[in-house]
Amino acid sequence: MLPEEKLDQILARFEFLEAQLSAGAEPAKIAQISREYSELKPVVTQIEAYRLARADLDEAEGWLEDPEMKGLAEEELPRLKARIPEMEQALRLALLPKDSADARPAILEIRPGTGGEEAALFAGDLLRMYQKHAEKQGWRFEMMELTETEIGGVKEAVARIEGEGVFARLKFESGVHRVQRVPETEAGGRIHTSAATVAVLPEAEDVDIDIPATDIRIDTMRASGAGGQHVNTTDSAVRITHIPTGIVVTSSEKSQHQNRANAMAVLRARLYEAERARADSERAESRKSQVGSGDRSERIRTYNFPQGRLTDHRINLTIYALAQAMEGEIDEVIDALVADDQAGKLAEMER
Repeated sequence: MLPEEKLDQILARFEFLEAQLSAGAEPAKIAQISREYSELKPVVTQIEAYRLARADLDEAEGWLEDPEMKGLAEEELPRLKARIPEMEQALRLALLPKDSADARPAILEIRPGTGGEEAALFAGDLLRMYQKHAEKQGWRFEMMELTETEIGGVKEAVARIEGEGVFARLKFESGVHRVQRVPETEAGGRIHTSAATVAVLPEAEDVDIDIPATDIRIDTMRASGAGGQHVNTTDSAVRITHIPTGIVVTSSEKSQHQNRANAMAVLRARLYEAERARADSERAESRKSQVGSGDRSERIRTYNFPQGRLTDHRINLTIYALAQAMEGEIDEVIDALVADDQAGKLAEMER
């Protein structure tokens, strides 16, 4: 059974927010109230439907005592008895603690780990995989920083992804991704193992993280790239150093103004994530174990090209659809990770 007292509290909170909006809340609070109201509305709809179904069940059971209604009751009862447990489970999921960052855009960072040039090529493959996945979801994918090797690998990639439920879906991608395949650079046909690190951070807003000007050092540099790219441009690349933490962020697109904005957005996201981690020691330990050092032994997922196999080691999931996954079709893996996370939270809540 669901905790009726908690359901009553949610309904009361929803009515309070509705009254605040109707009365005209203060401009400074209207956005926060509207956001909470929108988040609660689907939960309230589920609560009302669940309670209506329970009332219908009680009524149908009462009909069994009435000879004229007994036939109808026997027809309705199996449907209601099957439906209510499904509604209860959906409500339990809706009542799970929410990650306040779930609705935010995400900052995606990809870097090669162990494996030299092959790791950089794999980092590029991962970047294209997430870009294609974003396109399939109807999300906006904006490249903020991209440094490539001479043969098309990726030394560093930073992108901003915006859309419905972006961080909620992609946050489980943080960690070390391992690849097993015959490298394009290997003439002998031997299978190599290399790795790349992926970090998915929630985008931070100005109000989340206050960065005093005295805490940062901004350096401008001449942008450069393979093939003489940017040779005739003015100094435009920007490097921002956060002095208290030592975090360094760079952006080297053509516009210095945009570079500064991009670098500050990434810096805010990293500091915001660090603050979230400090506030939750379990999350901090999880993140440390996921991201690691980029060594191939610290893996969350393996992409085995000879066998066409993708394995996520956290949930022991293996799918033989690697080609499709590299084309951005990774919903099956993400759905399984979300379900596993929900199952863990349900178990914790019911202890």
